[in-house]
Amino acid sequence: MKKYYGEAALFLITLIWGGTFAIIKNALNDISPSLFLAIRFTIASIILFPFLYSQLKKISKETFLAGTVLAIFFFLGFQFQTIGLNYTTATKSGFITGTFVVIIPILQTLIEKRKPRVHNIIGVILVFIGLIFLSSKGENLFHFFEEFGSDLNIGDLFTFICAILFAFQVVYVDIFTKKYPFMPMVFIQLFISAVGGTIAAVLLPSFGLEQTKFTLNFNVFSALLYTSIFASIIAISIQLKFQKVVSPTKAGIIYSFEPIMAALLAFILLDEKITNFGFIGGAFIFAGLIVSEIFSNKDE
Repeated sequence: MKKYYGEAALFLITLIWGGTFAIIKNALNDISPSLFLAIRFTIASIILFPFLYSQLKKISKETFLAGTVLAIFFFLGFQFQTIGLNYTTATKSGFITGTFVVIIPILQTLIEKRKPRVHNIIGVILVFIGLIFLSSKGENLFHFFEEFGSDLNIGDLFTFICAILFAFQVVYVDIFTKKYPFMPMVFIQLFISAVGGTIAAVLLPSFGLEQTKFTLNFNVFSALLYTSIFASIIAISIQLKFQKVVSPTKAGIIYSFEPIMAALLAFILLDEKITNFGFIGGAFIFAGLIVSEIFSNKDE
């Protein structure tokens, strides 16, 4: 029963994170990405700190180090994705980031010495195919392969590094949350991300990787409020509390629903079109989850 609660909780995360794309897309017209990350995680840290003060005073060295490891993977994943977007297209960025679902079972085998079951691998393959369809914005699937293969650049490399970092984060969440209290690790992850975002907001413009801009308006304010409370405090707390009852490979498959949620909410909020290939991609991703779920139940 715990497994089902865990999977339902991770689905809730994909809904929350999926909503960030449309909201942040509007906000980034008036605020630079690194500054947005810095303010987002600073607000989240300030809100959460009073509730965890007593726990943080008694935090063990092991818990602190575990939270720091998660924070490094978490923040750098966001940062490499942001830098990569300056050089590559949103379509390629979305697909390359989504490849973390393929990287997770590899890392799970190498780090945890747990080989994914055959049905998990089949589920991952179906999800990977679904990501290809979902990333094809036109009505011609060959357009995706033409775009992807014709202009590989440094942005694609940065985005692939982002996918690897997110995969590491998912695997180490599985390891650390079974050993240490999760809420102190949530705060450490948010706090270190706030510090990292602040450093990036200062350094990246100096290297010409980002242009500093900030105008406080409704779009920026609402995006910061939503991402700091829902997509940071609530979503990360849910992830660290419930992912430990779901295998990393299964968690990766569930997280792959994030672009589907993003597309649906972008359709509702921004009136963005969902192509026929987008619907097909969503069906493949859903099929990957169903295959993984049905056969995992037979194993129990």
